[in-house]
Amino acid sequence: MSSSCFSNRWTAEENKAFERALAVHDKDTPNRWCNIAMAVGGKTPEEVKRHYDLLVEDIRRIESGQVPFPTYRNLKDGA
Repeated sequence: MSSSCFSNRWTAEENKAFERALAVHDKDTPNRWCNIAMAVGGKTPEEVKRHYDLLVEDIRRIESGQVPFPTYRNLKDGA
C-alpha cells in the first residue's frame, strides 16, 4: 500500500529520531513499531520495521566481511 503522505526516503533527522526511539523502545516494548513510527513522524509502523530490518542486514553483511566498513566524512561538532 502506497501513500503520498509517507516517504521511503529517510532524512538525517528521521534517522536520528529512529535511533533515539530504538534506544527507548526495546524488543520487549508493546507496540514497539507504532511507538517508533510516532517518534519519527511521517512513517508507518511497517516502514519503520522495514528500515530496522535493512539496518540489521547491513550490520550483518559488514560484520561478515561481505561489504567493506563504511567511511564517513568528518563533521564538525553541531553540524
